[in-house]
Amino acid sequence: MAKRKPKLPIDFPILFLALALIAFGLIMVLSAGAVSGFNAKQNTYYYVFQQMKWTIVGVVFALVAIKVPYAFWRRFAGVGILISIGLLIAVIFTDAGLAAKGSARWINIMGVNIQPSEITKMALVLFYAHILDRYPIKHGKSWRTPLGILMPVSVLILGLVYKQPDLGTTMVLAMTSAVMLFLTELPTIWFLAAVPTCGIPLVYFIHDAGGYQWDRILAWLDPWKYATNLGYQITNAEIAFGSGGLFGVGLGRSMQKYGFLPENHTDMIFAIVGEELGLVGALFLLFLLISLYTRAYYVIRECPDRFGRLLGFGLISSLALQTTVNLAVVTGVIPVTGITLPLISYGGSSLIITLIQIGLILNISRYRHIPSSKTAKDLPNVSV
Repeated sequence: MAKRKPKLPIDFPILFLALALIAFGLIMVLSAGAVSGFNAKQNTYYYVFQQMKWTIVGVVFALVAIKVPYAFWRRFAGVGILISIGLLIAVIFTDAGLAAKGSARWINIMGVNIQPSEITKMALVLFYAHILDRYPIKHGKSWRTPLGILMPVSVLILGLVYKQPDLGTTMVLAMTSAVMLFLTELPTIWFLAAVPTCGIPLVYFIHDAGGYQWDRILAWLDPWKYATNLGYQITNAEIAFGSGGLFGVGLGRSMQKYGFLPENHTDMIFAIVGEELGLVGALFLLFLLISLYTRAYYVIRECPDRFGRLLGFGLISSLALQTTVNLAVVTGVIPVTGITLPLISYGGSSLIITLIQIGLILNISRYRHIPSSKTAKDLPNVSV
């Protein structure tokens, strides 16, 4: 546990990239959400003003996360996971849950709509970091205690999030948990066995249950066959990318946002980026995202203590995995599932939690160890 005072300022490249992505996101929410804002509120700027408000709130929380030593937060690991489970239960099984578009994902607390699954992403990473640091797995041994604690909690949380239903967030939580376990010395064969063990029953369950999730898989297999119904969203995303070409139709000139592409300022905003800014703009956004995550991984590996490395790797992996799932959905690589693009999509809970995660990563960067030379023997061990 890092009890010493930080020796370094926050990492400027991470801060710069995060601010660049926030600015990029605000511009795209302004453009993509203009029509929806006018139709819903008779205000073209409604969604971007909301996003700016949440950005300010998120920055305030991020500053707190930067200021308070990251080791302080581990004492709330157990409380955080219990609160997350309680909120998830309340959303699904009580009248407090707010349903929208077939899913119960929000809860109103003191007049503010909160998405518990977003809080759970951070709480689960903190809980994993705490348990895996307290009960380390060494040489493939001593795994019974940490897994005996983590697995029941993970199964319960994944089940509750899937029940909402929210398959996209369920995927991100499951993969983040797997990444954090992979950072330990748990035998690789466990991960290879987990894919068919968990994946096959999940596919069977989705097929047997029927409903919209199986319909989305059918639409993914042949979207143009279902272009007027099941495949409407993904085919219009493809039209947006195709219309954009190399340099795009111009910022603010998207046609797909005029009622053709659903969720154009939230989950599918990357399609609007491709339409308005073209392949060049889409690749520039990917460059910013990849640069942020790569730099964060590099800085976190220099953290002097195990808990900090686990926490940092978990937080940035969660964001990177969420980004990957969103981009895979929008480009048709995987079936459609509702999940936002971090720092870019419109959404209060998602943006605030993402900024807190960035703040914690910047906090960890203040404690990093800088080797005295660039020789291999002086570089810190990547293993956590």
